[in-house]
Amino acid sequence: MSGGRHPLVLGAGLFYPGGEHITGWRSPAAQPDRYLDLDYYAEFARTAEDGRFATVFIADELYVWDRYDSGIDHGVNIRPEPFTLLSALSQLTTKIGLAATVSTTYNEPYHVARKLASLDYLSEGRAAWNLVTSASDEEARNFGKDANLDHAVRYRRGEEFVEVVQGLWDSWDDDALRYDKASGFFADREKVHVLDHQGEFLSVRGPLNIPRPPQGHPPLFQAGASEAGRALAGRTADAVFTLGSDDLVAGQRLYTDYKLRARRSGRDPEDVKVLPALQPVIGRTLAEAEEKLRLIEELTPEQVALDLLSHWLGEDLGARELDEKFEFDPDLAGFNQSKSLYASIVALLGERDYTLRELYRTVLRRRFVLGTPDSLADRLATTYEERAADGFILMFPTLPDTLTDFVAYVVPRLTDRGVYPAEYAGDTLREHLGLARPGSRYAA
Repeated sequence: MSGGRHPLVLGAGLFYPGGEHITGWRSPAAQPDRYLDLDYYAEFARTAEDGRFATVFIADELYVWDRYDSGIDHGVNIRPEPFTLLSALSQLTTKIGLAATVSTTYNEPYHVARKLASLDYLSEGRAAWNLVTSASDEEARNFGKDANLDHAVRYRRGEEFVEVVQGLWDSWDDDALRYDKASGFFADREKVHVLDHQGEFLSVRGPLNIPRPPQGHPPLFQAGASEAGRALAGRTADAVFTLGSDDLVAGQRLYTDYKLRARRSGRDPEDVKVLPALQPVIGRTLAEAEEKLRLIEELTPEQVALDLLSHWLGEDLGARELDEKFEFDPDLAGFNQSKSLYASIVALLGERDYTLRELYRTVLRRRFVLGTPDSLADRLATTYEERAADGFILMFPTLPDTLTDFVAYVVPRLTDRGVYPAEYAGDTLREHLGLARPGSRYAA
């Protein structure tokens, strides 16, 4: 790691209990009857810990995916609540970080600050949060609304939400607690601060009823590649979870963009880790990896693939002819779900003509990276060395086999190449990420 750069960072993403792919639960190695079994998640976290992953990264959504009929019939709609799950895992692991997804649209900051501070204490400094603003109307309908907030409004609320949460964490100075039995003073009142926040969306007095977390501020992950998402990340995020790309130059441009945004916000660019998603399909040979992907595709009913594409584009495509030229009039400005994923599909349509069948097959296939242990290690190391990433969030298409194979065969090659640590740098997630503990806003 030249120039004292922090080693490559890996996060173990859990998007669905059966893996990143919605029908991964059908794979031969899958164990769908265990998706509400704590031991299943403990095995996942311990395997990632054996591979010295910086963190477990629990994705979450606050609804059942049922916009189209196949979502109920074929998809995994089981999602244990992240804080409950990670609190249990904090007692069954010792080093790995524990990142929970939090919607800033359908939560209140006092609750979130309190839960994350509690998790940080239970785990002795391993908590983190993945900020999302929620992208689907289905979520809105579970919280008394007919439709989701406008994209720009969601991100303004999200930024204010971060400000309030971090302000609440700073409620107590690090030395505020006295525990003085003789005098009867439990804490020093002068070292406990009232936030008294009054903003566009939020009104929060404080103080928080938990002292300042072990990490000061548990690290903030943020997964948004739209203009609003990038702006928020540059100002607030400790790590950015981005869409992966086969294009090294495009990855370098995105990497540089996040770093420049951090610098313009008065931050050290090295304090924002850029972590693209990567969905590996691992084979002893490329042909074996291709066969594994073919099986994943066979286990995905055509209707599910079509419904996924409909969801990502915000338009029911079920009545379209599958083998005629696909016509689509994009409206990125008016789209109110995930703009970055939408934009990536629109860019694909700009490359050549597609039939609908070709499009959904191509979109699904491009979500995966096929390779041998050597080729995958080379890809990760090169992307890191060429400053297109500081690390990766691995999203495993099937579980537990893909994670087990990655730890057994790819991690040693990364370590031998000198880009990945042979042991954890410390005990806290901030240490795993190479981030200092921030001082309180009230510190002298």
